[in-house]
Parts: sequence; structure tokens; C-alpha cells
Amino acid sequence: MLDPHTQLGLGLDDSNHPDRWAESETVTAPIVMSLTFSPTPPQTSADSPAATGPVGFRVTMARTAPTPPAHTLVLLVRHGTTPSTGQVLPGRAPGLHLSERGRAQAEAAAARIAVLGRVDAVYASPLERTRETAAPIARARTLRVQADRGLLECDFGEWTGAELKRLAKLPEWRTVQRSPSAFRFPGGESFTEMQARMVATVQRLAAAHPGGTIVCVSHADPIKAFVAHAVGSHLDMFQRLVISPCSVTAVAMPPDSPPVVLTVNSTGEALAELRPS
Repeated sequence: MLDPHTQLGLGLDDSNHPDRWAESETVTAPIVMSLTFSPTPPQTSADSPAATGPVGFRVTMARTAPTPPAHTLVLLVRHGTTPSTGQVLPGRAPGLHLSERGRAQAEAAAARIAVLGRVDAVYASPLERTRETAAPIARARTLRVQADRGLLECDFGEWTGAELKRLAKLPEWRTVQRSPSAFRFPGGESFTEMQARMVATVQRLAAAHPGGTIVCVSHADPIKAFVAHAVGSHLDMFQRLVISPCSVTAVAMPPDSPPVVLTVNSTGEALAELRPS
């Protein structure tokens, strides 16, 4: 079988026997080759020279443009508002559910995503607030929510559950905001580890759905860290991003090239219009 990407040197040497193949120009692009056989020799007339070449055969070749690999559309959704949003650092503590406002935000996010032509899977961090946000998104597509620990909130260690206004007075808080790549939460995860985990998770989930659309419901800091990676920004810049409750961040993930960020922290515009420019 002919490999369409193999370089070919096919032609006829007119100076020798007409049935001999010889080298001519090289075809480097992918080609489609067809070989037609006729049991009768080509017709000749007084006005046309005798046919040369293999009697009864005709070879035609056409160049075809390679099909670009399809990207996976990843929708990163932050969970909805909880009773403690903006007040404490909940981290991975169990038992935190969406507030009434957060449930309404989740329904609104589900309605926005529902207008898309397809959604192949809905993934969520295993915590209650993310699973509750993902539920209406999955229900609108008759899908089930698949928990993935790679989408978890950063492990804040000893800072878990602390009030933000108290943490903001600590000398370490300046490092958290200005040089997060140099900080590790006491007894917990570093921002660098969190980013590496989130990037690897999104890449793995995107690769499982080539050419499809997936939803990943996660938390503000992991989403911000992934966006920083996607745009080629240093992790120390990621605190300049804002990821609001139930906002949608859309990233196109080609299989063999860098990601393309389509929108960040989207809370209102139509998602069906998003595409690489």
C-alpha cells in the first residue's frame, strides 16, 4: 500500500523504452494516486503522435491538503457562591455547600452551556460545592458528573478555614500575592505543585475527548494558574487574574500545539460564538 506521505519520483523516460519508469520531479505533499487499466491501447491519429508510456495504463495524482487535528474545547467553570465566599479560606474542608445565590448561578451557567452544539463530559472537583455546580450542567445534557481529584482546590494545609482578613495581616501574605511561586502553605501544597497538577489534569481530560467539548468545574486558584500557563505567563502573575463564581473560562486545546484562550471569567456573553481567531 502506498504511503501518501512518502516522497515519490515517478515519470517516463522518453529517450528510452516507453515502458521504463524513470525519475522526474519529486512530490512532497500528501497525494492521492489512482491507476486505471484499459485492455485496449490508446487511440492515435495522423494529427497526434503515437502514444508513449505503458500501453493501457493511466496514472493520475492529486495533491490533498492535510486535515488539521481537531482541538478539544475545555470550559473551566468555577463553583458558585457559598455562605463563606470571600470571608474564609475553605480549601478542601468538607461540608461546604452552595448558597441559594450559588445554586441560581449554577443554573444560569448550565443554561449558557446548554446552547452549545455538544458537550461530551462534565468533570468536577470532588468537593460538594463543585459537584453541586456541575449537577445542572450535566443534567441538561443527560450526563453524569465525573469527579476528578486533579481539579481540587489548593491544599491550604494549616491555613484551611482561616479568615481572610486575619491571613491578610500575616507577613507571608505578601509572598502569596506577589511571589506565589515561592510559597508553600504550611503543611499543605505549593502554588507550583497546584499549577502542575491542574495543567496535567486538563491536558489528560482534553486528550480523552479529541475534537469534543468538556466542562471542568473547579476552584478560583487552580483555574487562574491554568490560564497563566495557557497564555505563557509566569505563575507570579496569576494573582492578577479574577475568576468569579460560576464564570466560564474557555480554552481550545489542540493535540500538538499550545492552547488558545478564548475567554476568561466570562459571566454573560454567548458561548456559542467563541472560536479561535
